[in-house]
Amino acid sequence: MQQHLFNTMRSLKMIDGCKGTQVYALNPTASGGGGAAGGGVGEKFLQHLQDHLRVNSIRSKSHRRYQSFSQTNNVNPSVLAEVLAIYGLPQSDLIEPQIDPSLKFVDFVGILADVHTKLENCPEFERSGVYMEQCAIFRGLPDPKLFRRCLRSARQHAVDVHSKVVLSAWLRFERREDELFGVSAMDCSGWSMECPKTSLVSGYNPESAHDICSCQNGLEKDGAMESDLQGQECSTSISYNDDDDEDDDYDMWFCIGDDEVKCNRYKIASLSRPFKSMLYGSFMESKKERIYFAQNGISAKAMRAAEVFSRIKSVDSFDPNVVFELLVLANRFCCDEMKSACDAYLAALVDDMDSAALLVEHGLEETAYLLVAACLQVFLRELPSSMHNPNVTRLFCSSEARERLASVGHASFLLYSFLSQIAMEEDIKSNTTVMLLERMGECATENWQKQLAFHQLGCVMLERKEFKDAQKWFEAAVEAGHVYSLVGVARAINKRGHKYKAYKMINSLISDYNPSGWMYQERSLYSSGKEKMMDLNTATEMDPTLSYPYKYRAVSMMEDDKIGASISEINKIIGFKVSPDCLELRAWFLISLEDYEGALTDVRALLTLDPQYMMFHGKLHGDQLVEILRHHVQQCNQADCWMQLYDRWSSVDDIGSLAVVHHMLANDPGKSLLRFRQSLLLLRLNCHKAAMRSLRMARNHAASEHERLIYEGWILYDTGYREEAIAKAEESISIQRSFEAFFLKAYVLSETTTDHESSFYVIQLLEDALRCPSDGLRKGQALSNLASIYVDVEKLDHAVDCYMNALNIKHTRAHQGLARVYHLKNLRKAAYDEMTKLIDKARYNASAYEKRSEYCDREMAKSDLSMATRLDPLRTYPYRYRAAVLMDDHKEAEAITELTKAIAFKPDLQLLHLRAAFHDSMGDYSATLRDCEAALCLDPKHTDTIELHQKAQKRADEQPK
Repeated sequence: MQQHLFNTMRSLKMIDGCKGTQVYALNPTASGGGGAAGGGVGEKFLQHLQDHLRVNSIRSKSHRRYQSFSQTNNVNPSVLAEVLAIYGLPQSDLIEPQIDPSLKFVDFVGILADVHTKLENCPEFERSGVYMEQCAIFRGLPDPKLFRRCLRSARQHAVDVHSKVVLSAWLRFERREDELFGVSAMDCSGWSMECPKTSLVSGYNPESAHDICSCQNGLEKDGAMESDLQGQECSTSISYNDDDDEDDDYDMWFCIGDDEVKCNRYKIASLSRPFKSMLYGSFMESKKERIYFAQNGISAKAMRAAEVFSRIKSVDSFDPNVVFELLVLANRFCCDEMKSACDAYLAALVDDMDSAALLVEHGLEETAYLLVAACLQVFLRELPSSMHNPNVTRLFCSSEARERLASVGHASFLLYSFLSQIAMEEDIKSNTTVMLLERMGECATENWQKQLAFHQLGCVMLERKEFKDAQKWFEAAVEAGHVYSLVGVARAINKRGHKYKAYKMINSLISDYNPSGWMYQERSLYSSGKEKMMDLNTATEMDPTLSYPYKYRAVSMMEDDKIGASISEINKIIGFKVSPDCLELRAWFLISLEDYEGALTDVRALLTLDPQYMMFHGKLHGDQLVEILRHHVQQCNQADCWMQLYDRWSSVDDIGSLAVVHHMLANDPGKSLLRFRQSLLLLRLNCHKAAMRSLRMARNHAASEHERLIYEGWILYDTGYREEAIAKAEESISIQRSFEAFFLKAYVLSETTTDHESSFYVIQLLEDALRCPSDGLRKGQALSNLASIYVDVEKLDHAVDCYMNALNIKHTRAHQGLARVYHLKNLRKAAYDEMTKLIDKARYNASAYEKRSEYCDREMAKSDLSMATRLDPLRTYPYRYRAAVLMDDHKEAEAITELTKAIAFKPDLQLLHLRAAFHDSMGDYSATLRDCEAALCLDPKHTDTIELHQKAQKRADEQPK
């Protein structure tokens, strides 16, 4: 049967189809988005499969009938394997790896160093813009914390209201608070930086950005004021003069229809230059006591309000309709003070989509900066849902709309960068995405801004199969200085039928610049045979994080009937970089082996990463494939699942654990505890976006307030708000003492404080946690953390007890901590043996090999570290160790090369710092400064790098010019 399957695969040209990720690779949401829109397609495809199964079933002389896929347990397993594998094979339209839509550089370290220097030397008022440049640089990195840190810094140093409004909304979007139940878009989060009211206050005050917001106090004051004013009539006839002085105070009248409005000439003249010229200049009105004002479109009521404003300088007592008229009057007669007052008053009225939609047009017509800012803030804080409102998209998308916003000071690259990011995530092929990116390009002034806008436009046009336009935009990005966009130019040229020209272009790229892994990967697309394989192997050697070479080699092995080797090849990247497309490919390999349990595990895991993922090249939702496969594996109840979860958790099988949790959630989707466990597993796998989604769902399904606060605390911690996370934990404890609340507080404190006194407090918190009810999985983690703190305060016997207790409840990772204690007790052999136990038990054991290397001689350590690098090339310690050994052997150039090899695909702080130290020891101070500056761009507070930079700068200055 397998031989027949392989022949079928060959006939479908599997190798030509496996050259990329899923159809909508640039857009994870869209890649799964076909689930909603493609229901009909899915049903037709399901019927097609059903018919195919029926035919093949007859051929295999099966006498069973197939009513629907809910009855696929009746299908002959061999027939099912053949049909699913055939239909699951990649197709010819999936012929390329993804083009990164973010900025990508041929000299990333140099870019980091340059932007750090720029930040250090720029004026304070320009720092926000430089932080946004950093955001654009960090956007393409796998760790979102760097991007979020820069985004917070940009908001902290923002000066104008427009920037504050956009950045506050962006920070909120990064936490996806729109997905949290019971949270309004205009709710204050509790700290000043993201408060919607604070965002409407202009001025530079970076020190106050982290202050607790005073919204609550403001609400109390507003309530008191409202109470004081109760019973007073808010009328434009209010007068603050004594009756005895009334006749002396007024010396002119404005006549509007049958009404006469008494005014003080001097006070009205003080409102603006035009009024002053009219009342005291050479105009005839300067000699009249009664001035006819009916032709100006201002009502008598509004004119009375203007008279009151001329005396009290406030519009708070007026009706909103009157304030609108005052705003028109202020604009017409250039009354800046009155306009500002009206603007602020009307801006305060905007608190939801309805009021924003109603008032924004008035704001644009009257160029009311604050009013438009307030409306804009609502639209941005309601994203992404507001993007589907045609009135909102009309406000942003066209060139005319951008010009209207620009006329009132609210069109910027920052705004359109934010909107474009969301549009690309929602639907990369939509017209809205194209128009927003075009507006973004129109707002771009600096080179990096043009590079980003034009490159992303090229990516979008390529997805839309508009290859001529894609080439044009990629070429514009290259002209602006973005070399990586040459990849897009070559892709577009190839699509237009000029493959050799594309090959020559990438060949020149490799010749002209310091080669990178992605360059060889790109060249492989335009070659074949041995040359293609050589380029792919070189790409993996230079950058082992690129997934396409593994996928191509795996499928190639599959065509050569080496299915075991193909699974081993795809396992190499899944072992350290989990992605839905690689899991999907492995699932098809396992299906062809009739390993339905393994395939089901992978499909459940990829649906955890992307719940809307479409299998069969966008034709069938992943959940439907789960339904097909689950009838061919042993059925488990919830109790069986818990046992499986314990086993897989203790064997450090994170993908298997994810699959079990997915199964359990299918039976009990509202179980917040399971969602929380899911988020922990995803964080271990470095799937930050999916982890945050699981945390939000855990929070939404929390059964009690104290549980909800815990999940909110974890969300805050994972997005960089540590003090706020501790506050959530404390609030939860005040309601009910629980394991998770104490654990959260202890965990965050242990990350933020290092002194002995704080460590003892963390110990107390973890002991409190362990006294509360919980399951073995979490208690094992708490015991392990407690033991680690005991080691820090040199209580080694207590640490041993905790680690042993953790091992007794199958917390396998405790072997690593126990080995550390044995090492500190000079029991090196016991430490080595303990790590060997972990290696034997753990399914993913790269870290175990790395740690074991610390407890053996140099040659054994080299062997273990080589294995660690082979299993997970993203671990940086092995490179640092090998480089240090080379330096000890006086092989300086080789040591630098070892670090440079890793920095090329992972610009890590420790790697850059060590290379800087090596350059310093060799007297190359310019290279030292460059690496230090790049490292400080990643972490501006890294003390050792700051000291090294200062020393190198001093030595460089002392050198003769």
